[in-house]
Amino acid sequence: MPTAQTAPPVTAFMLIKTTPEWLAMTPRERMDAFTTQVVPAIRSKTTGVRSRFYDTEFYSTRVTDVWVWEADDHDAYQHLIDALRETPFWDRYFEIVDLLVGTENGYARTYGLDPVATIAT
Repeated sequence: MPTAQTAPPVTAFMLIKTTPEWLAMTPRERMDAFTTQVVPAIRSKTTGVRSRFYDTEFYSTRVTDVWVWEADDHDAYQHLIDALRETPFWDRYFEIVDLLVGTENGYARTYGLDPVATIAT
């Protein structure tokens, strides 16, 4: 019996840069702002999203952080962006430098090929 094919998750690489307002806060104030202003908005308006956060300020001046999001589908991703835009995260604490959005191994699915990936030996 064939299995139902599901849409691949949407992955978004959110390239961001800290603002002077964010940097003027103490580390505790930053964590409090994030957990009381940003996280509740995401949780109340989205489902099916997961994230990882990477610091890049030691290597780049244009992009200080990369927030990697995985959403179950494009609708979940859209709700995420809508939620973030309604918080101080968006253009107040961070400047959104770029959004790179895609699906993993999309070319392989399009052409019915096995994905090419490297494996550590």
